[in-house]
Amino acid sequence: MDVGFLNAAILLIIGISTWIIARIFYVIHRSRKPLYNKPPGPLSTLIVLGSGGHTAEMINLLDVMQMDRFKPRYYIAAATDNMSLQKARVLEDSLMDKAQVELGGTSQFMQIYRSREVGQSYVTSVGTTLVALTHALWLMIKIRPQVILCNGPGTCIPLCVIAFFFKVFGIRWSSIFYVESIARVRRLSLSGLLLYKLRMVDQLFVQWPQLKSKYPRANYVGRLM
Repeated sequence: MDVGFLNAAILLIIGISTWIIARIFYVIHRSRKPLYNKPPGPLSTLIVLGSGGHTAEMINLLDVMQMDRFKPRYYIAAATDNMSLQKARVLEDSLMDKAQVELGGTSQFMQIYRSREVGQSYVTSVGTTLVALTHALWLMIKIRPQVILCNGPGTCIPLCVIAFFFKVFGIRWSSIFYVESIARVRRLSLSGLLLYKLRMVDQLFVQWPQLKSKYPRANYVGRLM
C-alpha cells in the first residue's frame, strides 16, 4: 500500500474524529442555553408515551401546557402499547371540544418497535434493538421535531440518541426535555440516568429536592402532576 495514501487516510480519520468530538462538546455546551432570543412560532413536538404511569403523567403535564405553542404534535408509543395512544386521542379530542387550539392536522399518532420486551432474552434482544434503532431513525427523519418531550419510557432512548447525533452532524436541532416521574424520589429512572450521564438532554426536570441534590444539573420544579 502506498505510504502517502496511508498517511492521508490516517490524517482524514484524525480530522473527522476531531471534528466529531468538537461538535459533541459544542452541542453539550449549547444545549443548556436558550435556543431562541425571542418567542418562536409553534414548534413541532414529539411526545413519547409509555405504559404504566408514564402516559398518565404525560397527559397531566400536557393538560396544563399552552398547546397552541406546540404543533404539530406527534405522539409515539411502543408497538405493543395501544392504550397510551388511545389516551392521547382523548386528550386531543378534549382540546378540540374546548377550542383551546386550532386542530386540523396538528396531531399524529405513531408506534415504534421496542428494543426489548419484558422477559425477552438478551441474545434475541440484539436483533430487536437493531430493528428498533432503524425504525427510530426512520421516524426521526420523517418527523424532524423541534422539541422532544419524554418522561421515562425506554422507547425514548433511541429517539433521544438519534436526535442528539442529528445535532452533532448539523442535520436538525431538536431540544430534548425530560421530566422525571414523580414516583422517582431518591434516584433517577434508568432512562433518566442514561440521558443525564450522557448529557443528551437539554433540560432534565425533577419533582423532588432530593434528586436535585443528587443530580445538580437537573432542574427542580416541584410537583408538576
